[in-house]
Amino acid sequence: MDAATLTYDTLRFSEFEEFPQTEEPVWILGRESSALTEKDDILCDISSRLWFTYRKNFPPIGGTGPTSDTGWGCMLRCGQMILGEALVFRHLGRDWRWVKGKRQREEYYSILNAFIDKKDSYYSIHQIAQMGVGEGKSIGQWYGPNTVAQVLKKLSVFDSWSRLAVHVAMDNTVVIEEIKRLCMPWLDYAGAAAFLDPDLERELNGFTEGACAPDQSAVWKPLVLLIPLRLGLSEINEAYIETLKKCFMLPQSLGVIGGKPNSAHYFIGYVGEELIYLDPHTTQPSVEPCDDGLVPDDSYHCEHPPCRMHIRELDPSIAVGFFCSTEEDFDDWCLRIRKMSERREALPMFELVDRQPSHFMSSDVLNLTPDFSDSDRLERFFDSEDEEFEILSL
Repeated sequence: MDAATLTYDTLRFSEFEEFPQTEEPVWILGRESSALTEKDDILCDISSRLWFTYRKNFPPIGGTGPTSDTGWGCMLRCGQMILGEALVFRHLGRDWRWVKGKRQREEYYSILNAFIDKKDSYYSIHQIAQMGVGEGKSIGQWYGPNTVAQVLKKLSVFDSWSRLAVHVAMDNTVVIEEIKRLCMPWLDYAGAAAFLDPDLERELNGFTEGACAPDQSAVWKPLVLLIPLRLGLSEINEAYIETLKKCFMLPQSLGVIGGKPNSAHYFIGYVGEELIYLDPHTTQPSVEPCDDGLVPDDSYHCEHPPCRMHIRELDPSIAVGFFCSTEEDFDDWCLRIRKMSERREALPMFELVDRQPSHFMSSDVLNLTPDFSDSDRLERFFDSEDEEFEILSL
């Protein structure tokens, strides 16, 4: 693992492969661009994504634990990136762009403060690692896409500023009724506007002044939909490749977390047969917010040309993410997914149903018990020790 770990200085001065000059369209989180005529816009879009990497010299996790996540925290950082993107969509919008050295909106600094490496930030490495302990994961142990999705779901309950509804769809099935009840709880329960326990509304995020107050009149809690999938055994089934590409074309796309064996990445788009991703395997010093709540933010944005890998190199265990800010947005997503499922040239990665099948267990029950049924037959992948997936195949 040490051999795969870059230092910040290495990152700054290494040579990175230039973005390809190709007529193939470039898709980044639901936006299509041309590499021939819009290269600068593409690179600006990518550098505006939040980039969470390994950090060192942060306060010990749990008071006496590690002060760096180098070598074990890459999937946790990928989870931070996909959720960070949801917060950007929620508070700043998809068209927001980061400009180096420019003072940003207050909401931007509130978002960054939610991920600062300290125990009282909503989605810090400390919170994710310690919440994982409650799910049977010791600090420093590998997470798979499903586990990090479940942990982020639990942590989001404490984020009373963003008021997200985080749903993790299991068994390769998205249940529309289940999501609408989650995002509009007052449909089922009188007076459900107080869906957050007052005891949980503690001061976690370090900087909320100037951030927009929750809109109590809203009829829809913004949805973060995470769908853990396993698209093959030892390698991705080619029948799913075109469907996976189309996920990046949806306007609700938050990207994909996954990667290669023992190496997690955050995939934000594709060009041709190559996936475009942000790589967390760079160790940077921890960042301390200023007294006024502002955050030195250069190290949270990737300014070199983005990393790329052939889509067939992708490990089959992934989690796909989507963000639906309104009910209309979710209805549009459902319509697009159903149209994708009708196409014969590609195999659907998951099923979309109106109501919960009778054989399903309650969505409130989280089953993170290790499943070693496949690990006896396969090489150990970065997530094979903790994921329970239905294996999809032709």
